[in-house]
Amino acid sequence: MKIAFVGKGGSGKTTLAALFTRHLAEGDRPVLAIDADINQHLAVALGGSAEAAARLPALGDALPEIKEYLRGDNPRIASAAQMVKTTPPGSGSRLLRVAEENPVYDACVREVGGVRLAVTGAFTEADLGVACYHSKVGAVELLLNHLADGPGEYVVVDMTAGADSFASGLFTRFDRTFLVCEPTLRSVGVYRQYAGHARDYGVALSVVGNKVEDAADADFLREHVGADLLTWVSRSTYVRRAERGVVGPLDGLEPANRAVLTRLAEAVDATVQDWDSFTRHAHEFHRRNATAWANERTGTDLTAQIDPDFVRGAAARVPG
Repeated sequence: MKIAFVGKGGSGKTTLAALFTRHLAEGDRPVLAIDADINQHLAVALGGSAEAAARLPALGDALPEIKEYLRGDNPRIASAAQMVKTTPPGSGSRLLRVAEENPVYDACVREVGGVRLAVTGAFTEADLGVACYHSKVGAVELLLNHLADGPGEYVVVDMTAGADSFASGLFTRFDRTFLVCEPTLRSVGVYRQYAGHARDYGVALSVVGNKVEDAADADFLREHVGADLLTWVSRSTYVRRAERGVVGPLDGLEPANRAVLTRLAEAVDATVQDWDSFTRHAHEFHRRNATAWANERTGTDLTAQIDPDFVRGAAARVPG
């Protein structure tokens, strides 16, 4: 199951993504965390030091090797150089399971705070004026396209803030999206923008309230997000300490807030993976990218990479 945490900057989405990932890992569930935010803070939120986080290998730096591995012997892809972020798998492609040994994980995944983590890498001074951050998260989209995950397996992605993910098809790559929303008009505004775009693509969206202090805050969220409100997190001494760099054992989290994590897991487990929609959207956005820029850049018609007979889902994995 592929899970996104989105929301306004400062809403607490990274903190909740880290708490939820740790909750899954402590339950011995196969889980992989990915930091796809332009501000790379997930490693620290999981309990790693800032120094160790800065040394984590970046997915973007290994993109040529990732493409070559995922390409496998797919006859529709002549070379790794012809793969772009939206390239879908086909017959002969190598797919990834959440928990396995493979060259991609060996190169890019490290354990932080008891959680397996991959990061896109920070936006650097060298990128200023010449690169778009979405070129970095393209590695995440490519990985999600090639995941053969099933129920009881979890990939948790901390997305970039606001509605920036709509600049690509990445927002359609998830089975369940949690939008973290504070009881403020600005945060609700981000919810409305996100929900408006997501609804057109059938994105399974749930709102998780955060920094809720009293009944009036909860009522505010109910008024503005309606049935999308799944649950909420109250003000937390544990979280406040964690945001100051003191990440304690998860059993120190207030019982009511720990119950929120259980509720999130229940919502994910109740979600039905719609592989037909996943495939349809993957093909749609690949065609869009091919027409808009990728065909010209690669000098070939990348829509030919689409394998209409390839069966998606956990059973589709091609051993590699």
